[in-house]
Amino acid sequence: MKILITGATGMVGKSVALACLEDTSVTEVLLINRSTAGLHHPKVKEILIDSFMELPKHAEFFKGIDGCYHCMGVSAVGLSEEKYHQITFEYTKILADLVFEQSPQAVFTYVSGVGTDSTEQGSVMWARVKGKTENYILNKGFKDAYAFRPGAILPPKGVKSKTGWYNALYVILRPFFPLMAKMESVVTGMAVGKAMLHVTQSPSETKILDPRDINRLSNT
Repeated sequence: MKILITGATGMVGKSVALACLEDTSVTEVLLINRSTAGLHHPKVKEILIDSFMELPKHAEFFKGIDGCYHCMGVSAVGLSEEKYHQITFEYTKILADLVFEQSPQAVFTYVSGVGTDSTEQGSVMWARVKGKTENYILNKGFKDAYAFRPGAILPPKGVKSKTGWYNALYVILRPFFPLMAKMESVVTGMAVGKAMLHVTQSPSETKILDPRDINRLSNT
């Protein structure tokens, strides 16, 4: 399979990329980043861009994609709704439109979040925007599409978040990771990647996946 991943410089995206590199069914991993993810492997190809507005210039790389794992995200803290909407919805739309144009048979998976507002009408800004983003992807017309809503995510050893205070928290909590990993509301980054690979090859009736769904599919 040829898998496209965004956000591989972040904790979730890098974890998903590592899961793909370990899976023998994956023959190529195409990374879209603003800076290199530092993953050196025969399967990896990386496109560096300054903005998602540049993606159409690289349309030829989007042919033959089996799975698109959109792991890029940003915290809404300190951002205006306009800026958060641009990064979360508009950039996702550019990506989804290009993947659909070049590889309509692809399975598109978007990393969303617990608490996302599918009605797009709630009072919480980030939840509305993520809900709009989920709805666009799920209704785009792909062969299949999913919204992953993980709760707490535990990173594999050596993988760090781009958010500084997350890393500080992980250092404190790492001794408790084995216990936390048994909680239904917690997933590991590798589990997210394995669940994405599972739904790419074996469709799930549930299209919006919570932590329990992710853990279940990662072990199937």
